[in-house]
Amino acid sequence: MQTFFIVAILVLGFLITFQIAKASEYVAVLRGYERARKQTNKINGFLLLAFLVLGLIGVFYCNEQLKGKILGAPASDHGVLVDRMLYVTLAITMVVFFVTQIALFWFSYKYQESDKRKAYYFPHNNKLELIWTVIPAITLTILVGFGIFYWFKITGPAPKDAMVVEVVGKQFGWEFRYPGKDKILGKKYFKNVNAAENNPAGQIWEDPANHDDVFVEQEMHLVVNKPVQLVIGAKDVIHDVGLAHFRMKMDAVPGTPTTMWFTPTKTTKQMKEETGNPDFVYEISCDQMCGKGHWSMRGTIIVETQEEFDAWMASKKPQYLVANPTKDPSAPKDTAAAAAPVAAAVIR
Repeated sequence: MQTFFIVAILVLGFLITFQIAKASEYVAVLRGYERARKQTNKINGFLLLAFLVLGLIGVFYCNEQLKGKILGAPASDHGVLVDRMLYVTLAITMVVFFVTQIALFWFSYKYQESDKRKAYYFPHNNKLELIWTVIPAITLTILVGFGIFYWFKITGPAPKDAMVVEVVGKQFGWEFRYPGKDKILGKKYFKNVNAAENNPAGQIWEDPANHDDVFVEQEMHLVVNKPVQLVIGAKDVIHDVGLAHFRMKMDAVPGTPTTMWFTPTKTTKQMKEETGNPDFVYEISCDQMCGKGHWSMRGTIIVETQEEFDAWMASKKPQYLVANPTKDPSAPKDTAAAAAPVAAAVIR
């Protein structure tokens, strides 16, 4: 129903504008073109002034209605800096917006055509050129400087105690790999990728560092107040790791690993309480058009305490043991014996 009313209002507005235009043509014929043109200028000047007032009221209303309600407060340390830079940028552009728009519409109304006033024209003014060139240049240089500083901070070396998570995008989902107790991600090779043999990441089993790595899909677990470095890649086309609640974003490029790090500052439970939404989840989305299923490429991030994370990791079996059940000391002997011929056949 709301959509119907919006469409109806737009159609009505178009019809009114069209009728006003036609009426103006008839007036021009009856009263003479010159007189009608001057009358039209007055009407346009008034409409511009009305548009200025109503437009500024609309900007203020939208800001009050949507401020802080779309994503909420940032949930990472870097996110606070990104939001701060955004607010500074908005403050500067807001001042410029108000000054230029008020001047534009007011001057159009105030200095409309008049037989009692002659327009003043000058082709060039060095002082004005200097003002509107140098001041924006200095302002933009400062903003770009802050942006570069934050960028290198996000993509620079992570703290020594940071946990490492490998994030790989594929059409149309996410894969995550965690190092085990050795805290080292094992080597992998793209030709080793074989989901049928329980090696979706392409891990090289001869590398001992792979023997305790944990592989999961669609759900990434992080520890609150602990830095995490994401090692990002892609299997097929260019994807993009979008972490809106953490204010982070990084391309996932096939064959070219990228990295970024941040520290989550709020658990999923805390965000549920802050937002009043019991179904709240942190989301990892693909922010790069990657195919017809791009819209569905979403994953879940769970931020939890260290104890909860350790319990979750303890419940996961290293992918090496999933792919090589005969190497699993906890597997029943009959299961291992039954799997041995299969494993031998695969090796041959």
